[in-house]
Formats: sequence, C-alpha cells, structure tokens
Amino acid sequence: MARLKIRNLRRRVFLLLEEGAAGDATSIAIDRFLVALIIVNLVAVALESVPAIEAEYAPLFAAIEYISLAVFTVEYFLRLWVAVEEGPNRHLSGTRARLKYALSPAGLIDLIAVLPFWFAMVVPDALRVILVFRIVRFLKIARYSPAMRSLLDVLYRERRALVGSFAILLGTALAAAALMYLAERHVQPQKLGTIPDALWWAIVTLSTIGYGDVVPITLFGKLIAVASVFLGMIMIALPVGIIASAFAEQIHRREFIVTWGMIARVPLFAELDAAEISDVMELLRAHVAQAGEVIVRAGDPAHSMYFIAAGQVEIAVKGQKDPLRLGVGQFFGEVAVLRRARRSATAIALTRSNLLVLDAQDLHALMQRNPRIAERIKDVVEKRVGRQVVSPKGDIVTEEIE
Repeated sequence: MARLKIRNLRRRVFLLLEEGAAGDATSIAIDRFLVALIIVNLVAVALESVPAIEAEYAPLFAAIEYISLAVFTVEYFLRLWVAVEEGPNRHLSGTRARLKYALSPAGLIDLIAVLPFWFAMVVPDALRVILVFRIVRFLKIARYSPAMRSLLDVLYRERRALVGSFAILLGTALAAAALMYLAERHVQPQKLGTIPDALWWAIVTLSTIGYGDVVPITLFGKLIAVASVFLGMIMIALPVGIIASAFAEQIHRREFIVTWGMIARVPLFAELDAAEISDVMELLRAHVAQAGEVIVRAGDPAHSMYFIAAGQVEIAVKGQKDPLRLGVGQFFGEVAVLRRARRSATAIALTRSNLLVLDAQDLHALMQRNPRIAERIKDVVEKRVGRQVVSPKGDIVTEEIE
C-alpha cells in the first residue's frame, strides 16, 4: 500500500514537472515560476557585474542565488527521482533510468546549473568567479519553451545540411585567404604575409562584419575583397535559409497536427478518413475573439461551428444554471453546419481566444463535391438525432438536428 502511494506520488510529481502544456494549472504555474527564476538569475548576473550596483545590492544578489540554488537543486533531484516515469524509461530499472537522465543533455544542463555553485560555497572567495557561469541556466529555458524546443529540434534535424554549409563556408574562406595572401603578401607582410593571417581577414569579410583592421591595398586584392563580400552574403544566407524554412515547416506541422486532432474528435467527422479530414481542414478560417466578446448569441441563426485553438470560451445554455466552459481543443455548434436553426445558447470568450471557424455553406459545397463525405456525415447525424446535444465536448445547439 505504501509502495503504491509512493508510485502515485512519483507519477504526480512527474506530470507536474514534465507536462505543463497539458492544461494542469499547478504544472503550468510551476513551469512559469521556474522560467521567471531563470530570467531573474540572468538579470542578476548582468547587474552584478557592475561594481556600483553589486556593492549596493549585494545582499539581494546573494538571496537570489541561495533561493535559486535551493530550488534548482530540489528540481534536479526530483527529476532524477521521477526519471523512471518517462515513457522510454519505463522498461528500465530505476538505477538505469536515472543514470540515463543524468547523462542526457537535459540532465547535464540541470546538473551544471547547481553543482559548480555548491563548490563555490566552500572554496576561497577568489574562486567565486565561477558564479558567472549562472548564465548556463539560460539553457534550462529550452525545457519550458515549446518554441526553443522546436528550434533545437530543427537544428538537430538539419544538422547535416548545416555542417555542409559550414564546410562550404570554411572552404570559401580558405580560398579567399590564399588569394589575398598572393595579392598582398609583399605589400602588407605583417597583416597578410601568411595564409593564417589572411584567414582572419577572409572570415570577417565573408561574415559581412568587416572589422576594418585589415584591408587590401592592391587592385587585385580589392577585387578579391569585393568578390568575397558577395560570396559572404550567399554563405550567410545559406544556413539562415535552411533554419528558417525548417522552423516554419516544424511550426506548420505542429499546427496541422493540433488542428487535425481537434477535427478528428468531432463526432460529426469521426468516421472520415485522413484524406477527407484534410478536405475539411482546408475550409477552416481563423477568427480572434477578444476577452468578453460574444461569439454567438442565443436566438441568432446558426451557420458555423467553432474550434478553440487557444483561450477559453463560456457557453451559457438556456435552462442550465451553471455555464459550460470550453478550452483548447474543444468545439461547439457542430450540428449548426448542417441544420440552420437558431442558437439555443450564448458563447462568450473568457480570454483572448483563437478560433477556427467552419461555415455551413463551405461544408455543404464540399459534400456536394464529394458524395462519400456527404454520406458519412449524414449517417452520423442520423445516429445522433434524439440524443442530448449539450455536452462537455462542445455542441451547444439543441434545436439544430430536429
């Protein structure tokens, strides 16, 4: 019994630490607190390097460090404890799962965020310069930021293309350095008398920075410099283009999956296959509802259904005492796309909400083009006639399928 309680507690701690995006308010609060603490650390590191500020606020900086050290240490040991709850680790023993986490990039970052600073507590003051390495804690933000995780995933996925771009850049720099050495070695032997010396000029020129500490004098050298500048623009644009296109594709893929999941959960479309759901997705249009905005009003003609991509919507159903609250991934008014009756409820945006709207006329046009989709949707509607339509899943219109 005690072992079961410990296991349940460990699972709960794992969910709190790892799945803040799943909608758990406590988990989201913990993630936001840790992100805020990391940002405070970064600001403190920068301000502490200013002697006047450091002298005046030294106790505050010390308090920030002690609190951060305690929090991040507890976080590290908790993550070490719950490592066995990670999906890929569940078949491993507790020791192997925890060792796997400790040696993983995320685990090493978590360790570096605390271990050096415990040593700094006991070493002489001269070695307390190690506290500057608090800047490493910035890397922990990647754990809590979906955007940073996406960017790191993109960098890993495109690593071969990026390495190839770096190789091309290095080869171009060597070629430019060799040519500049041939052109300028006699007139500027101290600055461009060797290829390694010329390599510095080539790198800063190809990177389009051009410090100006080394410039060609001869006509041939200037022509090489002009060509290097134009090549540098291409060289820099190559990895930037690779990362930008891959990142945009990653975001598009995530949005596609989220939207797909929302549509597939609608009972009206539950029996559609992949190609047919894709056809429905093409009909969606975006709508942003500000906090307090009335999305649909009871008594209005019902002509659209809504998917909630972000935010929260309150549904006030006539005859029901407590309003229904819908969040991300839920939907309402799905039968409205088939039966143009009048709304039996009012939907109000509680927060700024991003909605995906499916109009009835668009769906009817799709059904006319594709009889198979029409047949499947009509079968679902027939099965649902007579059921209570108001539900936590989202349909708020009771008259629309009469």
